[in-house]
Amino acid sequence: PRKLGKRESWKLPGGDACASCCGRGMLRPMPPPVTRLPIVGVMGSGSRPYVERASALGRWLAECGVHLLTGGGAGVMTAVSKSFYETPHRSGLVIGILPCDESLEESRDGGPKPKDGYPNPWVEIPVLTHLPLSGQRALDSDGGAESMSRNHINVLSSDVIVALPGDAGTLDEVRLAVRYQRPVIAFIESDRELLGLPASVPISGTLEGVRTFVTTQLGLSAPQGKSF
Repeated sequence: PRKLGKRESWKLPGGDACASCCGRGMLRPMPPPVTRLPIVGVMGSGSRPYVERASALGRWLAECGVHLLTGGGAGVMTAVSKSFYETPHRSGLVIGILPCDESLEESRDGGPKPKDGYPNPWVEIPVLTHLPLSGQRALDSDGGAESMSRNHINVLSSDVIVALPGDAGTLDEVRLAVRYQRPVIAFIESDRELLGLPASVPISGTLEGVRTFVTTQLGLSAPQGKSF
């Protein structure tokens, strides 16, 4: 068979020419570009689930074709993950960013291990970190500059963030979202559910408001057969 010349290229099924060189002037077809689903981070209390809000949000996000990212623990994290996971025909996955057990941080039997209770049963992609701090210990006067908190990873890995009621750890993540210029909305009924919320962060007490914010930020349309 005829060999390809140096200025020739293979054609992909779609008809696009490939410009990827391999070896001695030989050309191989480039793979099609990877389509990555958006990642929506949901932050909230690690002790109180706020089941009604978290479950409704999880179902809707699953229908939207996005990945869900949480801190992988209890409370809101479990409630939203369970609802997302159990939604039929979803294309996204449940990602959990896990804190390590501080007492085992320097262990010699395979490295850090997750804290007790992590990940919750609905996490499909657990991401173990070497970072043990959370909650009040992760919050400092610089709005979360503590390097041993995984909150930075939670925020920077998310394309948009929804914050439910929570305490110091949730507030830290919201402040980091502002700092890193990540779109963030608070799914709360009043600012008393998230004390210290930055004034620049919008609030919605309804899922409809959260839907509008998230779809606008991600450029999504309503799932087929659904309306916002």
